[in-house]
Amino acid sequence: MAESMSLLSGAGSCPCWRVMLTLEEKNLQGYRHKLISFEKNEHKSQEVLELNPRGQVPVFKYGDIVLNQSAAACLYLENQFKSQGTKLIPDDPAKQAMMYQRMIEGLGLTEKLNWVVHYEFLVPEGERHEAAQQRHRDALTTELKLWEGYFENVAEGSYLAGPFSLADVVGFPNAAYAFHFGLSPERYPKMAKYYNLLKDRPSIKATWPPKYLESGQGLKDF
Repeated sequence: MAESMSLLSGAGSCPCWRVMLTLEEKNLQGYRHKLISFEKNEHKSQEVLELNPRGQVPVFKYGDIVLNQSAAACLYLENQFKSQGTKLIPDDPAKQAMMYQRMIEGLGLTEKLNWVVHYEFLVPEGERHEAAQQRHRDALTTELKLWEGYFENVAEGSYLAGPFSLADVVGFPNAAYAFHFGLSPERYPKMAKYYNLLKDRPSIKATWPPKYLESGQGLKDF
């Protein structure tokens, strides 16, 4: 089964980590995995463009099925392999609604983090403005304060929507990404608690981006 699957991913990418986490939680180890280099512009290579004309990763392939959007790949894997591994979509209607809410909101947090951390990468040199960067930083601060509230009641076994779910498949990489790039755990203690509750989960440890073992900067004033 997993031998019919392949994944093209980029080092330290939250979207790529989501797919890897889902594969791990669904006991789908053994897929073919190739790491591409953003620094070498390999996401614009012919190999990627043949499967994703947007020139982005992740690129997940299962037989003839190709999924290039991380949330779509995660939802597909959970629905295709419902009875296998961890159940990532709760049955309870209220928890299911919360799972979808936090999952989709988490995609927006990733985007806001990227705009602050990688502003120079995302915007050509001649188009960069300090005022624009400040707007991105202000938007991220507002977003992080919202998430601090969302983490208010997390505890062992009860995370963003109850037991570990697709909300956490999106949420944990965001938290790890933020702290890797210098977010203050003292300023965001509830997010730090969530991070510490989950960082040793087997699927997370098995898929931890090697890049995150290095020190990163970008959110040192947050």
